[in-house]
Amino acid sequence: MDIHSGKIIILDFGSQTTQLIARRIREQKVYSEIHPFSTPLEKIRAMRPKGLVLSGGPCSVYDLDAPRCSPEIFSLDVPVLGICYGAQLMIQQLGGAVEKAAKREFGRADLSIDDPTGIFAGLAAKEPHQVWMSHGDRIERLPLDFITSAESAHSPYAAVRHKTRPLIGVQFHPEVAHTLIGAEILGNFIFQVCGCAPNWTMQSFVESATRAIREQVGERRAICALSGGVDSSVAAAIVHKAIGDRLTCIHVDNGLMRSGESATILKFFKETSKLRLVDVNEGEYFLGRLAGISDPEVKRKRIGLGFIEIFEREAHKIGQVDFLVQGTLYPDVIESVSFRGEAPIKSHHNVGGLPAIMKLKLIEPLRELFKDEVRELGLELGLPEEAIYRQPFPGPGLGIRVLGAITKERLDILRQADAIVLQEMKKSGWYRRVWQSFAVLLPIQTVGVMGDGRTYEHVIALRSVDSRDAMTADWSRLPYDLLAAISNRIINEVRGVNRVVYDISSKPPATIEWE
Repeated sequence: MDIHSGKIIILDFGSQTTQLIARRIREQKVYSEIHPFSTPLEKIRAMRPKGLVLSGGPCSVYDLDAPRCSPEIFSLDVPVLGICYGAQLMIQQLGGAVEKAAKREFGRADLSIDDPTGIFAGLAAKEPHQVWMSHGDRIERLPLDFITSAESAHSPYAAVRHKTRPLIGVQFHPEVAHTLIGAEILGNFIFQVCGCAPNWTMQSFVESATRAIREQVGERRAICALSGGVDSSVAAAIVHKAIGDRLTCIHVDNGLMRSGESATILKFFKETSKLRLVDVNEGEYFLGRLAGISDPEVKRKRIGLGFIEIFEREAHKIGQVDFLVQGTLYPDVIESVSFRGEAPIKSHHNVGGLPAIMKLKLIEPLRELFKDEVRELGLELGLPEEAIYRQPFPGPGLGIRVLGAITKERLDILRQADAIVLQEMKKSGWYRRVWQSFAVLLPIQTVGVMGDGRTYEHVIALRSVDSRDAMTADWSRLPYDLLAAISNRIINEVRGVNRVVYDISSKPPATIEWE
């Protein structure tokens, strides 16, 4: 069975929630992919999608630089669901009219369904359904042969469809949690309109991925960069399942790990797995590469290049090695490619910046997966919950949590503070309740008073976020008592710190990591 058959393709017009559309579709056990709005028509046709979704976006369809897809998309004989901007673009390109709304709609709205068929099958008509609106323009005139399916107080064409062809537009966002009927709407589009089958499961993914890895590797050897995090652990497990002892895992202590991290990782894998494991201590090497470097992009690329050089060196010791396994995830890929083809949000150590001279071919078995899918896959492969439910830790490690220049002294300060954060989060029961929690050392010092003396010392920022896949995140509403306990311990126990602050920024507009 081809788990990619029957896929839904999402064309991205720049919406902050495009990734949520993909997640919501995959939750219905149907494979989905995100591609730029400018993807050529022939490429879309070659992917043989069962359906297309046009995402929302920040532009007006009448902006000079508004993103536009080919109007021929609507003649592919493939169902199309336009969401917000995607719906307005469909209407405008097919001969209807879109204008600035007399009253913009942002936030919750009540939707009244006129036509309880198609995407609204099984939903009550003429009753208020809470949906989430986010638009300044609205549809004012429908193209020929389009009819209204639903309306809201300020959008007479809140949902529309073609009379005979599978072309559908909704002015609201079914992918967000505030649209209470969103799962039903997307499910109806996927199964009723597109005719997809629910064959995207981690059990089927294991079968497909191991088969693909065996075909790619053949009788050759591979090495895996094993950081001990969820991504690299699951990547190692599935490649080991595919090729056995022809995989050697290499754990590099780059001097940017958390307190006791490397020792814990090595002990865990040596005691609980059959992986061939090599450990390498290269802390001084990485500190040398990062000396005097403050720019976060330069840090990431120097760390990434350093890893590659070490892996190539270790591969020579093993013998003939042709492949490098990395735990690249789908969000890494998405964030490294702008929907307009411009500068990405940030480079990822395991996506961009790999040297052209790299002699090892990449195996990225998790490249199609979101984080929660990776955890589900890990459990399917038999990894213990202790390894699966660790909070994410970035590949560049503390190198992007020490803001500004990196020194051993500053790393040691951050390690101590970070250890306290994790201890208190686990002690309070909040560790598994949030997506990620950590400390950041800021490149500033502030005045303080300790005892009877004046101090001028470092600032630690606390960061804790709630998320499902790291594409969007909100800051965690941690109890004041927990924040007080963390702050009190850091200031009392970590020499050189006299102030602790809490980051209350969401993603977007901020990112989860500070660099």
